[in-house]
Amino acid sequence: MVAVTAASPADAAKAAESARSGATADIAGTVETVFRIESARIIAGVARIVRDVGLAEELAQDALVTALERWPESGVPNNPGAWLMATAKHRAIDLVRRKETYARKLAEVGRALADVSPPDPADLAGTPEDIDDDLLRLIFTACHPVLSTQARVALTLRLLGGLTTEEIARAFLVPESTVAQRVVRAKRTLAKAEVPFEVPYGDDRTARLSSVLEVIYLVFNEGYSATAGDDLVRPALCEDALRLARVLAGLLPQEPEAHGLVSLLEFQSSRIAARTGPGGEPVLLADQNRTKWNRLLIRRGVEALQRAGQGPYSLQAAIAACHARAIRYEDTDWTAIAALYGRLMALTPSPVVELNRAVAVAMAEGPAAGLKLVEALAEEPALKDYHLLPSVRGDLLERLGRHAEARAEFARAAALTRNARERALLLKRSSG
Repeated sequence: MVAVTAASPADAAKAAESARSGATADIAGTVETVFRIESARIIAGVARIVRDVGLAEELAQDALVTALERWPESGVPNNPGAWLMATAKHRAIDLVRRKETYARKLAEVGRALADVSPPDPADLAGTPEDIDDDLLRLIFTACHPVLSTQARVALTLRLLGGLTTEEIARAFLVPESTVAQRVVRAKRTLAKAEVPFEVPYGDDRTARLSSVLEVIYLVFNEGYSATAGDDLVRPALCEDALRLARVLAGLLPQEPEAHGLVSLLEFQSSRIAARTGPGGEPVLLADQNRTKWNRLLIRRGVEALQRAGQGPYSLQAAIAACHARAIRYEDTDWTAIAALYGRLMALTPSPVVELNRAVAVAMAEGPAAGLKLVEALAEEPALKDYHLLPSVRGDLLERLGRHAEARAEFARAAALTRNARERALLLKRSSG
């Protein structure tokens, strides 16, 4: 018979303490995960009360701290997101009551104050009916044109993407202090300009919507083809942008360009896994393994395109759809793509759009036809330091058999790019 030795009281106490620590760590992880998912909605709901996105973020963070303190003892509520929302709103109400008379503020914000009670887990079965409206207000506020593009991007990723300043800084390869300053200044600018926490209408809404779409588009592009650093693609940024685009389209189902942007990002996202090789090196479109393209995202792109219009994002989505429909690179309908770029150029004239049209024309009509268009862009000031201009020119020269000139263009392009992966590929092509 094997003797069984009872654990000592000290060992039992250590085991119990270890179990408690593990449980606390698990709950802390749950709190942080829930907050990351729900933070945008919480900030939006609180901002409707306090009319200040900076203050709303602080109150949302206070609710997070409260959850970290209470949930290890009371357990995770059945609806943790609603618990955090109610806690943050209750703190907002207390703050408003302290700053001004309750009657005056109640008249200003209506039932927003009257309907919110102190957080009671037993009563938190769901979120407020108007939460989507609050989220829409937050999107339009964070992307207000009174802010610079850099500030809009940073604030959007902070408030709506749930990214920390460290994560934003790492994604855009800038110091964390720079991002922190941009976010702080953006909040101050919004407060100083007394930007209303509302969804605009009419012409103002159209102008503001273009700003919102632009920010999401820029965030995605930085993830899809990083301007600098060691990685060609940053999938997390693409995921954040696509999620925001889907939310926006869901909140504005009658806005064709919102669906156009979703369609474009769905199509582009479908190709991410095939854009880099095992070592992170770029894989050109002609060489990509199309079996790696995500067919679910392509289907979602097609569905969104059916609800899109004829704006710039919708036209770009239609171009991406042409690529998605081609089973092989050789099956690509370059004539259709060139025509779509022509329509895009007529709608939003841009040297970058014209450069892309030149590529499509070269594929449809031959490299000489494409080179003629590229040469016309040689003196374009906006493309002076744009590495893709000499890169495209080098590719067309190579196809025409002008190899020495092509190598010189690839070397020039390599000197202009700040992305290490692109530079390595261009240097390889410049060496013949």
